[in-house]
Amino acid sequence: MSTSSSQSRSPMVWPMATLALALAAGVGGWVVGGSGTTPPAAVAPVEAAATAGASTAPPVPEKPKAWPLEAPDPATIPEGPVGDAVRRGQALVSRTREELPEHVGNGLHCTSCHLEGGTVANAGPWIGITGVFPEFRTRNAKVNVLQDRVNDCFERSMDGKPLPADSEEMTAIVAYMTWLSEGVPSGVPIEGRGFARIKEPPTPDPEHGKALYGERCVACHGAEGAGLEGPDAAYVYPALWGNRSFNIAAGMSRLDTAAAFVRWNMPLGQGGTLTDQEAYDLAAYFTTQPRPDFARKGEDWPNGGKPRDARY
Repeated sequence: MSTSSSQSRSPMVWPMATLALALAAGVGGWVVGGSGTTPPAAVAPVEAAATAGASTAPPVPEKPKAWPLEAPDPATIPEGPVGDAVRRGQALVSRTREELPEHVGNGLHCTSCHLEGGTVANAGPWIGITGVFPEFRTRNAKVNVLQDRVNDCFERSMDGKPLPADSEEMTAIVAYMTWLSEGVPSGVPIEGRGFARIKEPPTPDPEHGKALYGERCVACHGAEGAGLEGPDAAYVYPALWGNRSFNIAAGMSRLDTAAAFVRWNMPLGQGGTLTDQEAYDLAAYFTTQPRPDFARKGEDWPNGGKPRDARY
């Protein structure tokens, strides 16, 4: 697995501005004496003592509109148990089928969709992901933590079984994602996070998508969408449909998500060369091909909010 290198990032610190104000007030009154009262001499107001020497507070810097997507230098992985967990997590997401065969029902890896170890813009990068959770998700109408989201991928994208939340494997995966996210502030959008949705989706033409698949995709994914397998029944290029592909409840089975991924990442190494129309045509073709079902699909979106491109 390769990750892009960049300079180490430092966390952003938001200073609290302080302002010191000194106020002085003059009080006037009447002097009572003898047989009556007389107005006092005029009392001049006291000048504010701190006015002349007041300091100007430094301006509060504005938060950036988006944080740059920068993968950390592998040299920053610490030594010791934490570093061991980070490296183990990196191996698990890159060789998921080989390392966790009891939890993967097809031949996919986490990095089949989260390209280059989760460091590529518009390909579901994990940089900054730890600052997103906890997060409320309409699909299960619950507040989810990062471990929940990881297990969604195991059950749906990899058509397998969830990892125990307290397992060493889950801890290692979260450790890797946490290392990727070091220095990224919470609450700030990340450049290239998720998949860049096409703003004005065209009407898809799956028949044209089929023809285009034969021209641009078949060399890697095969004429029947079965992908190209390597050792240990893991994929060099993932299956796009059939029993060894992601199931019907995976995010990539949805038209808008698949089109966005294809538009900016496919063909591999030539991302951005397809048009919006071509991306939608291809996605409309392969997402509607036969694939594994998901037994608990009836539990999704219990309170509504199902997206328009859901397959069920």
